Amino acid sequence: MSLLNVFEIAGSAMSAQTVRMNVTASNMANLDAVSSSDGETYRARHPVFETVYSDSMKSGLSNGVRVAGIIESQSPLRKEYLPQHPKADEDGYIFYPNVNSIQEMTNMISATRTFQNNVEIINASKQMLLRTLSIGQ
Repeated sequence: MSLLNVFEIAGSAMSAQTVRMNVTASNMANLDAVSSSDGETYRARHPVFETVYSDSMKSGLSNGVRVAGIIESQSPLRKEYLPQHPKADEDGYIFYPNVNSIQEMTNMISATRTFQNNVEIINASKQMLLRTLSIGQ
């Protein structure tokens, strides 16, 4: 594997973590969104990553990670009996999204640290390339 592939792999990981951060921010923004029915309520979303590996330099495919898709959480929604709420259904219940704020904050911290680690990988690789070039001087 060429040292130049490290930039490609780390860059793809940074792009994937950016998607993860955006999805997490969307989940946090909708944390307290209230709805009157199960079908209209926001559901937490999570990105699914997949590894991309090409063993041939001529294939034109890149190595690294990519977002295969974004799935909705199937965990149950929060249901609260609040008959005086304007969005309460005929039984007096309102529905909150199935977003877990602690899990989302953990995802945010993890995505941020992974992004930072990939920045460090790029910087270290850049320094190695520069030192390699200076050997011939």
